[in-house]
Amino acid sequence: MSLPTRMKLVGLDGHGGPEVLVPREAEVPRPGPGQILIEVHAAGVNRPDLLQRQGVYPPPTGAPDWPGLEVSGLVAALGEGVTTWALGDAVMALLPGGGYAEYALADAGSALPVPAGLGFPEAAAIPETFLTVWHNVFQRGGLREGETFLVHGGTSGIGTTAIQLAHAFGAHVATTVGSPDKAEAARRLGADLAIDYRQEDFVAAMHGWREGRGADVTLDMVGGDYANRNLKAAAPDGRIVQIAFLRGNKAEIDLNLVMQKRLHLTGSTLRARDHAFKAALAADLQHHVWPLLEAGRVKPLIEATYPLHEAAEAHRHMERDHIGKIVLLPDAR
Repeated sequence: MSLPTRMKLVGLDGHGGPEVLVPREAEVPRPGPGQILIEVHAAGVNRPDLLQRQGVYPPPTGAPDWPGLEVSGLVAALGEGVTTWALGDAVMALLPGGGYAEYALADAGSALPVPAGLGFPEAAAIPETFLTVWHNVFQRGGLREGETFLVHGGTSGIGTTAIQLAHAFGAHVATTVGSPDKAEAARRLGADLAIDYRQEDFVAAMHGWREGRGADVTLDMVGGDYANRNLKAAAPDGRIVQIAFLRGNKAEIDLNLVMQKRLHLTGSTLRARDHAFKAALAADLQHHVWPLLEAGRVKPLIEATYPLHEAAEAHRHMERDHIGKIVLLPDAR
């Protein structure tokens, strides 16, 4: 494929509100050993992008300094030693950064084929949320068929993915949401119990459901005062997985609950994990979840798309109420 020397991207002019996201140009990168260059046809917008923009979540060493953790597109160049992909292959990839651009570098092992029947916008909405959910809910949390699963923020990108996958693998799914409309959206995705946290206490709701068993696995992005409440809502031998802390990273918990219920409290981040870990995770996800995506049993839920140069408006949208994912599409080349 013939490559240009320059590309458009959206970078950061300092840190702060969405207005610091500004279009600019840079040289098209060239892939190093084990890397592929992707001609970006769509890029997902994720909450870590907002945190990077605010200056509280810097990219790993060596990653581009502009945001973007997931893209889809066509393989435009191959680095030394790459034999698993060919020029022109339709791929999606999880990135350490740099997705808000016309071209992006990815580790070849972290890339995945676009599932049959999906377009590039849908594909770009998959890597960050599906890999995060697969690792934290199914690998770390060990969710099994017939167990009870609770996910907070059920209509976020992570939440909509977690509901669908947990339902598809036979779990009983509960979620917290912020409005009746979001509760209905969560139920359409497969939630058995949608708890409006503005109207009722999720701990009481969990104890009033399924004979009061509680949650075998909880996926939490809220943190703060939710931490101890998650312990109260957990089933005996429950597993609580922390992946963010929108209400703060400090919490007081009752260790007696941990001991009496034999609870497991864990957490993770993906961005800084090494290439080998991400490649193994991607392979496991492809084996277990790609058949569901290609059969239409699960799918990324996209609320809105924006052209790349309107990335600031996409961030403003994410900071408002939304259901599912927001995706950037490249400007006309």
